[in-house]
Amino acid sequence: MSHAPALAAQVPIPPSAPNPIRKDEESNAPKLDPKIALEANEKDIKKNVERLYQLAGELKTEVEKTDSMQVLSLTMLKKTEEIEKLAKEIRSRAKG
Repeated sequence: MSHAPALAAQVPIPPSAPNPIRKDEESNAPKLDPKIALEANEKDIKKNVERLYQLAGELKTEVEKTDSMQVLSLTMLKKTEEIEKLAKEIRSRAKG
């Protein structure tokens, strides 16, 4: 068996052909203003920090109501998971 027919069927793309990867750069799509993107990112960070603060307060209240000898409640575990997720998102957005 020879693979020559399959190789012969492949036609290289000439350099003058449009590059599909760069097509979006040449399109008439509006460019996103970096200032608007930064403002939206800042708004999201502030919203997430507010939610994080609220969850931390709820978790504190839940811990104060719980006997220290008890295992953490499902509610507490869910709150800690949400807090962790929010903290990671805030860190990621702050890095840019």
